[in-house]
Amino acid sequence: MAALVRAAALTNFSEVAQELGLDPRAALRSAGIRAELTRQPDQLIDADRVARLFENAARDARCESFGLRMAARRQLSNFGVVSLLLMHQPTLRQVLTTLIEHLHLLNEKLAIEVEDVGDLVILREELAIEVPARQSIELAIGVLYRMGQALLRERWLPRRVGFTHAPPTDPSFHRSFFGCPVDFDAGYNGLVFRAVDLDVANPTADPVLADYARKMISTLPGDRQRSIDQEVRKAIYLMLPTGRATCKSVASGLGMSMRTLQRELGANALTFKALINEVRQELARRYLANTHHSLGEVAAMLGYSTHSAFTRWFGGEFGCSPDSWRSRSADRPVRRAGHSRARAVRR
Repeated sequence: MAALVRAAALTNFSEVAQELGLDPRAALRSAGIRAELTRQPDQLIDADRVARLFENAARDARCESFGLRMAARRQLSNFGVVSLLLMHQPTLRQVLTTLIEHLHLLNEKLAIEVEDVGDLVILREELAIEVPARQSIELAIGVLYRMGQALLRERWLPRRVGFTHAPPTDPSFHRSFFGCPVDFDAGYNGLVFRAVDLDVANPTADPVLADYARKMISTLPGDRQRSIDQEVRKAIYLMLPTGRATCKSVASGLGMSMRTLQRELGANALTFKALINEVRQELARRYLANTHHSLGEVAAMLGYSTHSAFTRWFGGEFGCSPDSWRSRSADRPVRRAGHSRARAVRR
């Protein structure tokens, strides 16, 4: 079953495409997406087609900030009825917890996790998607940033933004959009906050309206039963870089025992080992395509403690060494002289 996203993901695509000299209807048609869906935000469409649409548009318009330019126009109301529920949560931490709880209503391939790291918090975002998704990732993080601005205004204080992909030729739009340091070639996709900022009270929160919104959401016809393999894959995407992608940890994150998770996967002729291997293959291709990441950094982001263990696994899966795969990759980006390696989160 194809993973779906609300057609609201296409919001502002036409306006940005036209500004950059593209014919949006032709671009949509080429991606196999009906143009009228841009006016039907609650319709569900194939997430892979949307990701390809954004990548092709960025390429054709020669604009590496295409996804972020869409995000710059987004409003909280683009989340649909979920936006009402988010507006009335008591703290930003509760906003994020509530958003994660209802992500399946917005984008079935988007995964978000709140990770505490000392006195900092990393809000990680990943797209469990095989096709190139740089623009979709920047759009998702940009939309989350805009959501925080709309909800908290001057109390919205992210400390850094990170992207695992290489920097654009001109990063000025990214820097002006976020207004805080932006790290490319980072070990995470997401936003970094001080932990205390997540627990500042939201003075506009109204528990009565929050309860009303929950009741409205419970009646939505688009709440499909989520497939176990899709949920496990999203959890693995988030947990691999932190070394926590074990069957026990994933099961706990999904609110079930390890035995229950194994039983549900088995009922669908799946195993946890096979799923983590598939995700590793997808992420290995994505990370190796960015030549700014050293092989040691790629190994760490795939959950390997040593370069040699990663190299052995890669050879068994791809039939060559990571170096050989990278050198043969036809679409590898050009290395910028003197560019720094992937960075850890900095205070």
